[in-house]
Amino acid sequence: MSDLYNPQGERLQKIMAHAGVGSRRLCENLISQGRVTVNGEVVTALGMRVDPQEVTIHVDGTPLQLDKSLVTLALYKPPGVVCTMEEEDARGRPGLAQYVADRPERLFHVGRLDQDTEGILLLSNDGELTHRLTHPSYKVPKTYVARVEGTVTRGLGRVLEQGITLEDGPISVDKFVLRESARRNSIVEITLHSGRNRIVRRMMDEVGHPVMELVRTRFGNIEAGRLKPGKTRIVAGSELGALMRMVGM
Repeated sequence: MSDLYNPQGERLQKIMAHAGVGSRRLCENLISQGRVTVNGEVVTALGMRVDPQEVTIHVDGTPLQLDKSLVTLALYKPPGVVCTMEEEDARGRPGLAQYVADRPERLFHVGRLDQDTEGILLLSNDGELTHRLTHPSYKVPKTYVARVEGTVTRGLGRVLEQGITLEDGPISVDKFVLRESARRNSIVEITLHSGRNRIVRRMMDEVGHPVMELVRTRFGNIEAGRLKPGKTRIVAGSELGALMRMVGM
């Protein structure tokens, strides 16, 4: 039996299932296929028992979050709500606390969305993950869909990908998609890794197409999907693992 084996530990497939990988049957299949490593060692024995507090487990190279005290949520922030973990801010504007009132953890918002912007916002009590997701060196991509004033041409995408200069320095987008263009307004999709304040709104102001509505649809690999305004879901398993791997954890 491998030196990793701990007779007082939990079965590997049980740990994986609790971490959100999938059913125990699925986890057993992953182990049998040699797709699971424990402390860097491939494990194929279904009888393997380990202490989740003493090992690191990867599935297809993606790490699992084994600390049950750490939690990350995806919230669809409605428009009109400000990014404070209080019930309201000093000006009486509603905050985020109302959406996590049933959670026992002390959560923090990962980055910000301005009051008028809606969409995906991560909440977490994992300090290291939060730090890395918001640090510019990790270049975590965020995707927004915006309704903007005026007729947007495809040439604008080339301009924004090459970069423009704002009052706080140069900025460029990673990807620009023109979804719809009409005489009065257009719909564009913008992906960029900058976390600067109101960056999408300021960019579009600079090029003459002020934002009318703005939705963040994706943060890293986490998508809003069918999540409704004011609702949350837990980010776990391979989805959380992929997010962690994105920032070198």
